[in-house]
Formats: sequence, C-alpha cells, structure tokens
Amino acid sequence: MSSSVASDDAVPTAQEAREAWAGEAYEVLMGVAGTYHAVITYKELAEEIQHRTGVRTKALLHNWIGSVLGRVVREARRRGDPPLIALVVRSSDGMVGDGYKEVLEVAGEPPVEGVLEREQHAAGARLACYRHFGATLPLDGGVPALAPRYQAAIERRRASIEKPPQVCGRCFVELPTTGVCDSCG
Repeated sequence: MSSSVASDDAVPTAQEAREAWAGEAYEVLMGVAGTYHAVITYKELAEEIQHRTGVRTKALLHNWIGSVLGRVVREARRRGDPPLIALVVRSSDGMVGDGYKEVLEVAGEPPVEGVLEREQHAAGARLACYRHFGATLPLDGGVPALAPRYQAAIERRRASIEKPPQVCGRCFVELPTTGVCDSCG
C-alpha cells in the first residue's frame, strides 16, 4: 500500500489523498497493535494520517474515513493480517463504527446481529492484532477485551441494574437518593 502523493505543489485528487491516508493508517494501526489492549479513536487516527501525509481536508470525518478504512480492511486481507480497523473506536462510546461490517464482508463471514456481538467480534480481532504485531502479552496469551470506554459503560449499566432500590423499613416505600424516607423522615 503506497502512501505517497504527488511531490510537487499540486493538490492531490480525492483518490490520491485517500490512498495516501490509507497507507499511513495501516502504519499507524500496526503501531497501535504493538501495545496490548490499545485502541485509537477515529479522530486521533484522522489527525495522525493527515499530519504524516501533509494532506489535509476540511471535509467532515465521517464523509471520508470510511473509504480510507475500507482500503485498510482490504489490504489487511490481502496481506493475511488481522483486521486492523478493529483498533479504531469512536471517542463518544469506545465502540467500533458501523463500517466494521466490512471486515466481516471481506472475510466472507456472516453479519453479526447485535451491537454487543459486533463489539465482541472486534475484541477478538483486536487480540489477533496484538498477537500478530508483537504486543507484549500476559503469560496466559491475553484475552479479547471490549474497548475500555465501552466496557466501563457496560459495567455502569450492570451496577445500576443489579443494585436493588433501597426501601424504607417502616412504610416499605422506595427511598429517594438521599436515603431518607419522604413519608417517615
């Protein structure tokens, strides 16, 4: 995958820019894969590849990053590498984006049904990346892990679901967050 653009002062075409960004994205993601449980956000990746290539865009990220990462998916498949785009997560929730379905399509795998299933697939793919690209792994070989921000959200949800509401011992009404019964005081 070549990441070179025209060396003169000519503005590269959109195709040339995307090819250059894809080449750099591959390099950046191989670096991320060298650290166990590391991920990178779409925004961080976009900034880094624009910086490295010197080719910038004012277009909204979601209008161009998908085609760049699609090239990375196909290149990883061609090289026999695990799907590096599993390392790219949204900053808002720590999950892979909807474009992750291309990983499954390129690999000839059936689509996954739900968000958690997609995230679990991506976690397995990330572990494959860490192993393939030489991350220092724990003695047990490592485990697939959801992106930290997504895992934290799941744990917060579980904690709120698993904790039964407090009830007043006298009138058996659910207590407000203050812990003091509004009826009994």
